Amino acid sequence: MKPTRLKPLLTDWQWQARAACRGMDSSVFFSPPNERGTTRRRRERNARRICQSCAVRTPCARFALETAQPYGVWGGLTETEREAEHRQAG
Repeated sequence: MKPTRLKPLLTDWQWQARAACRGMDSSVFFSPPNERGTTRRRRERNARRICQSCAVRTPCARFALETAQPYGVWGGLTETEREAEHRQAG
């Protein structure tokens, strides 16, 4: 059998078991099609409130940045904020 450099992904995802959002409806964090303006800002503000006190906010945000998650609020960061981080990182 050929040795592999792959590692189990469970360790990369264990933080999610302690997430404040665990079991919540995804619509709190991910926008429906064509959501804009006040409605979008309100949803993002509510999602960020949940993230604010989450025990795994930092690993969640790091995961979203490292994997370039294009949608939703992750670790308190909106899509726009993550895009800005990626642009700054070059």
